[in-house]
Parts: sequence; C-alpha cells; structure tokens
Amino acid sequence: MIKINLQKAKQIAHDVRRAKRETEFEPHDTVIMKQIPGNDYDQAEQARQAIREKYALLQDEIDQCKDENQLKEILNSL
Repeated sequence: MIKINLQKAKQIAHDVRRAKRETEFEPHDTVIMKQIPGNDYDQAEQARQAIREKYALLQDEIDQCKDENQLKEILNSL
C-alpha cells in the first residue's frame, strides 16, 4: 500500500495554485506595469483583486483537506 504524505501533497497543491494564479495575473500585470494607454488601471486592479480572492478561497480549501481525495478534487478543478 502506498502512503501519501498529506502535508507534502498540500505543499505541491499550493505550488500548483500559485502557478495558476500567476498565469491569471499576467495580462493584468502587463497593463499595470506598462501603463498601456487605453487600458484602465482600476479595471486591471479590480480583476487582480478578484483573482486574489478566488485563490485565497482555494488556499483555505487546500489547508482544510482531510485526505488526498479532497486534495485531488481541488487540483482537478484548477
């Protein structure tokens, strides 16, 4: 029988979550960094905040997982 170290699995899930979040941040970061004319800074920042909130919820869900099946469900949702 294979035993899964749930704490290490959670760390891996957090790494995946962070990578996915950075991918979603990228277009908004470009607008903010380059201050591209015609693109609204406030809209970009609002979109970034929505992404932060989404991934904060996922972070909590990962931390609360009791077994690897719950963790797999979260990873599959990404």
